[in-house]
Amino acid sequence: MARDSKYDILFEPVTIGPKTLKNRFYQVPHCNGAGSEKPGMQAYNRGMKAEGGWAAVCTEYCSIHPESDDIMRVSARIWDDEDARNLSVMCDKAHEHGALAGIELWYGGPHAPCMESRHQPRGPFQIASEFEINTYPRYMDADDIRLVQRYYVDAAIRARQAGFDIVYVYGAHSYLPLQFLSPYYNKRTDAYGGSFDNRARFWRETLEKVREAVGDDCAIASRFAVDTLYGGSGVQVGTDGVRFVEHADHLVDLWDLNVGDIAEWGQDAGPSRFFPENHQKPYIEPIRAGNHTNKPVVGVGRVTSPDTMVKVIQSGQLDIIGAARPSISDPFLPRKIEEGRLDDIRECIGCNVCISRWEIGGPPLICTQNATAGEEYRRGWHPEKYSPAANADKSVLVVGAGPAGMECAMVLGKRGMSAVHLVEAAPEIGGSVNWISLLGHGDGKENLFRGTARGLGNWKHIVTYRTIQLDKLKNVEVHTGTRLSTAEVRDYGAEIVVIATGCHWARDGMNSATHEPIAGADPAADWQVTPDEVVLGTKTVGPRVLVLENEGYFMGVSVAQKLAGEGHDVTLVTQASDVGSYMEFTLEAPMMHRDLHRLGVHLYPSTMVERLDPGHVTAYNVWNPEHKEHFDVDTVVMCTGRVSDDELYRELKADPAALRAAGVENAYLIGDAAAPRMIADSIFDGHRLAREIDAPDPAIPLPFIRERRIWGEVTNKDYEDQLRG
Repeated sequence: MARDSKYDILFEPVTIGPKTLKNRFYQVPHCNGAGSEKPGMQAYNRGMKAEGGWAAVCTEYCSIHPESDDIMRVSARIWDDEDARNLSVMCDKAHEHGALAGIELWYGGPHAPCMESRHQPRGPFQIASEFEINTYPRYMDADDIRLVQRYYVDAAIRARQAGFDIVYVYGAHSYLPLQFLSPYYNKRTDAYGGSFDNRARFWRETLEKVREAVGDDCAIASRFAVDTLYGGSGVQVGTDGVRFVEHADHLVDLWDLNVGDIAEWGQDAGPSRFFPENHQKPYIEPIRAGNHTNKPVVGVGRVTSPDTMVKVIQSGQLDIIGAARPSISDPFLPRKIEEGRLDDIRECIGCNVCISRWEIGGPPLICTQNATAGEEYRRGWHPEKYSPAANADKSVLVVGAGPAGMECAMVLGKRGMSAVHLVEAAPEIGGSVNWISLLGHGDGKENLFRGTARGLGNWKHIVTYRTIQLDKLKNVEVHTGTRLSTAEVRDYGAEIVVIATGCHWARDGMNSATHEPIAGADPAADWQVTPDEVVLGTKTVGPRVLVLENEGYFMGVSVAQKLAGEGHDVTLVTQASDVGSYMEFTLEAPMMHRDLHRLGVHLYPSTMVERLDPGHVTAYNVWNPEHKEHFDVDTVVMCTGRVSDDELYRELKADPAALRAAGVENAYLIGDAAAPRMIADSIFDGHRLAREIDAPDPAIPLPFIRERRIWGEVTNKDYEDQLRG
């Protein structure tokens, strides 16, 4: 199918200096957990996007010197020729599919903790980082400035030798060049501080030196936060933002513009809970509207709709559609638009689980929508291609059409199994996502502290995408409103059975804090409710509500937000030192805290419920159990532990002879029915089983490639020989 002509503008080439983008789709720099030490993963992850039609793919932030070391997180590095050699594989994979390869040269200043190298980072002024704990930079004198600029030049030369087409001097997210530009960091009184021209000097000189070194061979790009959202103490788009673009415009071939800083970079990578598509428009649009640059501009904002993309280009806001998260969710997004397959786009839901893995410390990225993300090299998975199953003549029954069951049935269908039946007890497929996607709307009013309480409606894309794909598969049948007994499963006629029956919230209060039920917890009590009962309205919630949040992620805070927005007096109690602590990793925490405070939710961290009585809750401080808290309540929301609904699987497994007699060769357990986890993990579980359904034992995951240094194999042998004498 040919693309709709209204999208033709997205496929026009764009010239950036000595290079040409084949279309307007651009994977901006983003972390994936590969760095330079997992060159296979780095190359195949970026290369998959090049295959999917992205005109350029970039590394994550790439350290130029051991002074800019970000361990425990994983950045790319181009400290030496060996790093360049590893990164060159990524360039090869990009070029193989006609894409340009970009590298983002990074020096962190005080935001580089240097835990591995134990070097001293240098910075424009000796103020401790607001992002890293107890990290101070060394004040940069004139010699230090020349030295660090030399680091940039050396790294750029290595990048050119590795095959990179686009070289960034990265200053967004409050890293070194922007630290010089911003009065928030720069308190100098010499030629590099004070006036705008002085504060811009370091960045301008660095661009000049890098351009002189590689500019004839590489396009020079700069990532710039045109507004750090600090008000007058930082960079604002209407003042230093537009001024710097004008000031350095002759030195760059491409502007990559964004907002925010590293300490709260959720303002840039805005979670869908708080930010709509293209949320950075008010800050980026003035750059083009005011004719402040003659160079192409790329920007981001989780733009997932092809129609929005067209509007962004036609309006002049951007020349190039930048993407990080949408390119992870669907590496083939450009090709699907080009081929007129819009309903096949695997739309990013903005949950930021991908980001959370880097924030935690750099395991390979994951994606709720795309189970193949990060698995392109180590497991050989392709997001759009599925090998025919060796046992494709077998029929499969998947019981439960939640995230894991939907994914498993879809992949089994795409692998050509003779017949796949997906059977769901509820009236529609989707499982817990159907009610979770109704969460967190609050009162719908604007949060004046940056970010709006929009809720989790975008999470419904999990169901929408899989529903469309399942409908297209002729070998897959979906049956809803059908609850199967153990005997009915055995006698269904399927040779392979997959149980994906999900989980439920513990009604007895069993939790991760005490590993015990809570005294007074009573499943029959009408004043004790679970999160799903709140959202679905199956129980009445009184005026005074206590939410017990033992989960540590989005559920407890979302329920509190919803109920407070509806006018309830809400108290949120958690045993952890902070509410919804995992949301720090998904970048949702700052906005969520602002919204909870705006809504008047009473927060009690480091507190655990001891006993539930009608109308009253007794709690204690976890550090001082003798200190009691007492709450008068009408309703308690039990967001404690979750329990797998695995009875069907256990009953099947208990009678293997009956299974054999019924012709069932194997039964497998996936998703929350195996162990309650994040939605991304449940989807991966279903995907993995379907990918490996013809393995010797599909219940046991196949080994994956581990990229590692083996003892005795030296990566810098000359230096090691010298060091060891």
